[in-house]
Amino acid sequence: MNETNEVLILGSIALDTIETKFGKKENLLGGSATYATIGAGFYGSPIPIGIVGDDFPKKGDEIFNNFSSNLENIEKKHGRTFSWGGKYHNNGDDRDTLFTDLGVFESFDPVVHSKNINASWVFLANIHPSLQLSVLNQCKNNPTVITDTMNLWIDTTLEELKKIIKMTDILLINESELSMLTKSENILDSSKQVLSMGPRKIVVKLGSKGARCISKNEDISVGVYPVKDVVDPTGAGDVFGGGFISGLIDKLSTSESMLRGSALASFCIEEFGVDKLINIDKSDIEKRIESIK
Repeated sequence: MNETNEVLILGSIALDTIETKFGKKENLLGGSATYATIGAGFYGSPIPIGIVGDDFPKKGDEIFNNFSSNLENIEKKHGRTFSWGGKYHNNGDDRDTLFTDLGVFESFDPVVHSKNINASWVFLANIHPSLQLSVLNQCKNNPTVITDTMNLWIDTTLEELKKIIKMTDILLINESELSMLTKSENILDSSKQVLSMGPRKIVVKLGSKGARCISKNEDISVGVYPVKDVVDPTGAGDVFGGGFISGLIDKLSTSESMLRGSALASFCIEEFGVDKLINIDKSDIEKRIESIK
């Protein structure tokens, strides 16, 4: 395999309306590709793959430019950018979807630019498994594949998801989704089931309890930075994933990569949308990594 440090990041790009006990914000830059690209962009040069409408704000373009090496895989199409609205319960974890407007996302058919098909790394952030499969089939360099998913795809597109899992090196999944996928409440037993489906490792996101990576030869846990007020948890898992994969690309250990992801996610939840993330630097991240250790 021809080694490069390029990572393709496939996911949604959205304009979010978020309501929590701390208030309500509209037209926030969001989506799994957005959060993951920012998470990876502090240490590397991720290449996002997505679609936006002609209503996409200039500030969104500027943020992607700041955290990405190129935007040639973001399609701009006439119509509305995908938008989503959610209201979080007071516990900060559970939420209700208030609306979903697919806009141009409804006809999204991702195309990887010819000069990026040899990337050595692919992060399939949370998005429909058929789109994940489409991007993987365009990659020519046998890349290392990190995949994220969610309960919706487990519930509605399980067979397609299983195809993706088989092609995945590291699967990111939260505790409830893991249980849903395997019909088991025991993390270790569930993880062994998933490992038998194809991946080399599984990283279980445990929210306020941190994350745990399980493979044939290791079982590693990392904690979280104690955030006083969880203002908006949207995107924290995607930021974790972006930070985690940037650590792997930098040849950090699994635990060090997870610590990077965990530290970045702690900034994400402190303010609405990406507002806090875009105003920190590497030294802030490193301080939190040391604190979590």
